[in-house]
Amino acid sequence: MLGNLIGGFITIIVGTSLIGTVADQIVSAQAGNVTGAASTILGLTTLFFAMGIMSAGLAVTAQGLRAAGMIGM
Repeated sequence: MLGNLIGGFITIIVGTSLIGTVADQIVSAQAGNVTGAASTILGLTTLFFAMGIMSAGLAVTAQGLRAAGMIGM
């Protein structure tokens, strides 16, 4: 249980520390020859990355709590 909780928190910490790097790379990619819908979708990549990190950390933490019997199915 404790390992899953720590794993979830580490996932969140590493992911949030990488959000700045991902955002910088997205901005530099948009400075190239990207226009229209492709630019809009590229701009949303940071949001999708943050949502993925959040859901991965939440899933690992919930799995640990479920194994400990603290939350139900």
